[in-house]
Amino acid sequence: MYKIILLLDFAEEYSKSLMKGINAYSREFGPWVFCRMPLFHRETIGIDGILQWALEWGADGIVGQLYNKEIDKIVKAGIPVIAQDFKERFTEIPNITGAYHEAGQLGADYFLKKGFTNFAFYGFNDIVWSRERAEGFEERLKSKGHQVHYFEHKKARSTELWYYKPSSLSRWLKSLPKPIGLMTCDDNQGQHITEACRHVGIRIPEEVAVLGVDNDEMICDLSDPPLSSIALDVEKGGYDAAKLLDHMIQHGPGKYDDIIVKPMQVITRHSTDIYATNDDHIASSLKYIHQNIEKNLHVDEVVKQVPLSRRALEKRFLEITGYPIYKYIFNLRIEKFTQKLLDTDMSVFEIALDMGLTDSKNIARQFRQAKGCSPSAYRNKYLAGK
Repeated sequence: MYKIILLLDFAEEYSKSLMKGINAYSREFGPWVFCRMPLFHRETIGIDGILQWALEWGADGIVGQLYNKEIDKIVKAGIPVIAQDFKERFTEIPNITGAYHEAGQLGADYFLKKGFTNFAFYGFNDIVWSRERAEGFEERLKSKGHQVHYFEHKKARSTELWYYKPSSLSRWLKSLPKPIGLMTCDDNQGQHITEACRHVGIRIPEEVAVLGVDNDEMICDLSDPPLSSIALDVEKGGYDAAKLLDHMIQHGPGKYDDIIVKPMQVITRHSTDIYATNDDHIASSLKYIHQNIEKNLHVDEVVKQVPLSRRALEKRFLEITGYPIYKYIFNLRIEKFTQKLLDTDMSVFEIALDMGLTDSKNIARQFRQAKGCSPSAYRNKYLAGK
């Protein structure tokens, strides 16, 4: 029965999801005994105290947020360790890290599909997961001929009380061209932006559409308006980390590959639920589609919302969005279906009914067409330990 120390930020949804994955592996191949060590021990007793406690307790392994400068002490202790790269990746021990460039690219593609031509990123340039998400975001947009506006904290976890006084962030937000798609490095900073916009009277999503990362539902729902976010496959990362730690304990020191947490999809909430266009008829059509997508929506219902013929609307819609109306409805329906598939335990039949669809076999066929696999296979792929 392994004894494992978890030195994580237990208030964050990311850490909670990691623990779910680790525990899933433990239940399957353990059970293991866990010591949940709050992060303040990292600051109070330091790495020396943590390692002393680990040796006295007889810990078999550690998963945690550790400082890179203390790697020599960690390696010399001889305890198998996997680090969560909350600052920079370690080179001497395996990391729980992420496909950060890929997440940035996903955010860029999301805004491009919504018709945005102005883009911004808000994050930290001295933290790997923020820096690489920004790089992926900018790389994809530059390849399409666009530039990115940046605002970066001079230090990690800025303590500037921007909501009590005029700030450089407020001035930056006011200076941005509108409408703009703004990606933040994580959900905490996403809520930072939505609060700052509200403070200075910038409308979300009409002027600034805000996208976070992590899909921390508590933070996203506390945001006003609710924050859209990129969901990550963190539970699978936790499961894979536990599997690697098991191997390290059994086989000893060696060169081990990092655990890569992949982005899954964008969860759309009100902060980005808009299409960037100055065409009032297309804007009305898109608003109607988004408000009624969970009904069995058809093209002729959309046409009734504007004083244009079906042919005229179809032509303008295609020119502006790049999609025929039916295809846009199809893509959005699959996005909403996928979100319910991952967020609930409802069956395909129940999800279809919830979305006003009477033919569950048809939506399953459409899902396979879009995602390349069945809904059940997709769900299993993104559930830890399955």
